[in-house]
Amino acid sequence: MADTLAGYEAVVELTRGGIVECIHFGAVAVVDSAGHLLTSLGDPELVTFPRSSMKPLQALPFVEDGGPEHFGLTEEELSILCASHRGTDAHVRVLRSIHAKVGLQESDLQCGVHWPSDKATASAMHERGEEPTPYRHNCSGKHSGMLAQALLHDYPKETYLSMDNPVQQCILKTVAEMCGMEQEDMPVGIDGCSAPVFAMPLYNFALAMARLADPNGLGDVRAAACKKISHAMMAYPEMVAGPGAFDSVLMTVMQGKAVVKGGAEGYQMISLMPGACGKGSPGIGVAIKISDGDSNRRGTYTLSVALLKALGFEAEMASDSFRNFNTAVLRNWRGLEIGEIRIARPIEITKTW
Repeated sequence: MADTLAGYEAVVELTRGGIVECIHFGAVAVVDSAGHLLTSLGDPELVTFPRSSMKPLQALPFVEDGGPEHFGLTEEELSILCASHRGTDAHVRVLRSIHAKVGLQESDLQCGVHWPSDKATASAMHERGEEPTPYRHNCSGKHSGMLAQALLHDYPKETYLSMDNPVQQCILKTVAEMCGMEQEDMPVGIDGCSAPVFAMPLYNFALAMARLADPNGLGDVRAAACKKISHAMMAYPEMVAGPGAFDSVLMTVMQGKAVVKGGAEGYQMISLMPGACGKGSPGIGVAIKISDGDSNRRGTYTLSVALLKALGFEAEMASDSFRNFNTAVLRNWRGLEIGEIRIARPIEITKTW
């Protein structure tokens, strides 16, 4: 069986009866804030869309411009601007508070509508006959931030998703600067929520995530904004995703050492704070892409755990609260052990500290 695929390589294997039954192909770049490539799987120059992993960067211009202070937003509210939330009542409460402070209506959101991904919330809504609205959409926080940016500068809010709107032009400029790229070299696509999303090599996105964690040298205003976003996401991890969700649980387990944000179609970013990997360690960015989209995220979780173990976080990965995401044993519906899920090859990190 081939072990490479157009920029990807075999990264995660599933076995049954001692035979490899399934292979997830993926690509990874791990980069420090100085731009050193610490390790890679597949092609670190693979160009792909970070999807929702890009949300912290999309919120960055609003924070740089003093938006949270202008509207009196809390850290909890800033956190949900960077979120792919699960649509719980707690998430809706925070969104309503943001809209009240900014002067927005739910009808201003152009993200669309879907049922909450939080099963308990969706079940409770069905029982009381409640239909979902845009507040329940997992991207409604990001859209609220874009709308707030439009109102902050008196840009037209009706076209806040258009690439001709200054909101999106400012986001493109900021993302390009954080990634160390030219704007014209970043293909533009449309995300599932109808907002623009930009493509870049895994290396460049990992660099941006390392800079998010370790923004020294980016200028006082940008550095302060990066630190505000990182701190808010780590302080309120359940706003970023929700109860039991990988991003929220991992940030809780890492205890102020990591910002975590997943994206659709098998994308995952992890941003490690300076000193998290040991004395003198720089900010480190991890960008992961699973080629098949990894609909149940088993490849993404397995690879994330392996990378974090290689970076020295064995104890965090072994914690009881994280056990649902750190399993090597595959079981059937009766609980019988039928195989394992494992990394296709060992991961080695080149340390620069």
